[in-house]
Amino acid sequence: MDKKIQKVLILGSGALKIGQAGEFDYSGSQALKALKEEGIKTVLINPNIATVQTSEGIADKVYFQPVTPTFVERVIEKERPDGILLSFGGQTALNCGVDLYQRGILERYGVQVLGTPVQAIINTEDRDRFVQRLDEIGVKTIKSQACSTIEEVREAAASLGFPVILRAAYALGGLGSGFCDNEEELTAQAEEAFSFSPQVLVEKSLRGWKEIEYEVVRDRFDNCITVCNMENLDPLGIHTGESIVVAPSQTLTNAEYHKLRALAIKIIRHIGIVGECNVQYALDPQSEDYRVIEVNARLSRSSALASKATGYPLAFVAAKLGLGYGLFDLKNSVTKTTSAFFEPALDYVVVKIPRWDLTKFHGVSRALGSSMKSVGEVMAIGRTFEEALQKGLRMIGQGMHGFVENHEIKITNIEQALHEPTDMRIFVVSKALKIGYTVEQIHQLTMIDRWFLEKLQHIIHIDQRLKEFRYLSEIAAFMEPLELIEYLEAPEFFFLLREAKIYGFSDFQIARAIGLEDYMKMEQAGLTIRQWRKELGIIPTVNQIDTLAAEYPAQTNYLYLSYL
Repeated sequence: MDKKIQKVLILGSGALKIGQAGEFDYSGSQALKALKEEGIKTVLINPNIATVQTSEGIADKVYFQPVTPTFVERVIEKERPDGILLSFGGQTALNCGVDLYQRGILERYGVQVLGTPVQAIINTEDRDRFVQRLDEIGVKTIKSQACSTIEEVREAAASLGFPVILRAAYALGGLGSGFCDNEEELTAQAEEAFSFSPQVLVEKSLRGWKEIEYEVVRDRFDNCITVCNMENLDPLGIHTGESIVVAPSQTLTNAEYHKLRALAIKIIRHIGIVGECNVQYALDPQSEDYRVIEVNARLSRSSALASKATGYPLAFVAAKLGLGYGLFDLKNSVTKTTSAFFEPALDYVVVKIPRWDLTKFHGVSRALGSSMKSVGEVMAIGRTFEEALQKGLRMIGQGMHGFVENHEIKITNIEQALHEPTDMRIFVVSKALKIGYTVEQIHQLTMIDRWFLEKLQHIIHIDQRLKEFRYLSEIAAFMEPLELIEYLEAPEFFFLLREAKIYGFSDFQIARAIGLEDYMKMEQAGLTIRQWRKELGIIPTVNQIDTLAAEYPAQTNYLYLSYL
């Protein structure tokens, strides 16, 4: 650690907006805790009061000012920090830090940039430089041209050939980006992109390829690890913030996984990042061909997801690495025992599901694309993909109970709804499977990997088999639970009920599937299934609960109640 660093300035994420602020509160809070642990005084600039990091006791001093060069310079002039952290406040903080560096403000006040050097940040944010840097090490990027005028955009599109995608440099959440199939769409999209950024990249479209992400950590001694890899359920063309994301990846072969992992480490070393970064790939589903989409030389939304999914405190470790520590010096602050120089191995599946509030706005397009519209997300953990997905769908606040047994959604044209994704995409897939669409038909319309679609079809099959036991609801209407036991103990129902719970069905979903809702209120129906399960002994194994209770004695009662 650099002992000269006594006071550090952290740039927060700025005002609350889609793709910003709340997502980076976690990263900034972790960084502040890491610095406090080292006895370093912290100064935070963040006008967003609705965050944990601006709460009393997290930072030593908080300035509720906009994260812009003008205000940050005034704080630097007053506080005279020894160092500054740029990568914990998302794109707003990163852009501000680059501006401060280029104006010479950081040099004027002797402020050291901790972690990733500013030039490395510029090399990843400037799309033209980024392509050049990766070309130096033979890493494939999407065929593209950087443009600064609409006329240059038109020439680039003509050279590459339609369809193309436009990406704005130095923009967050895919702002200004979009797919263009013709000249008219290109002009409209270019005008929007230039309203967000002075530079626009025109890329050859790879719509339909898989989108894969790796979270990578590097220290100043060139030690690297990949903490987590993630896979979008949706193919390239839908922003990762709009897509269901699964960690770890489920459809990659061993060769594909290790090839992309090795490339991620090669990239982070060549660019010279110190701390954490996110590498995004497009992967051809028909071969091992790939393209690097982008590298975020900062903590991102995916970093927060990876931290919570794996138990590896990415932001905490990145802050310590910025102070000069090596990975081998640090312990994982969550486990307290494993080294930070250790790649997590997951024996469970994590699913991230975005949440939209588009119904609140009249006239807004519900179509999903390369620009982010979601306002939040849910993370769910399960032993199987089906379990994690159903848990997550119950928690997105749209009144859904899982992948099946929801209120009926009206769709006028199923094929169009599958081909042109909206915020209801996953429930459109559910409806399509229920009315007889095959996995192959849905795959051709959505380009969602067949593996995911087969798992979704598995949920549908369980639901259909549960419906065969609707007669139990008629019996239950005039029988006591104990009198029912001989019917419930029938092997067919017993094992199906157990299978339904393993694959994420809630008690209410099961109750609705077998028709209990026709004879009793919604809440009572779910409680009845719960009572049946307990009578049959279909509960998580006691050994699992005892192990957790021993590890977390203060939570013993909660653990037993929640598992039952």
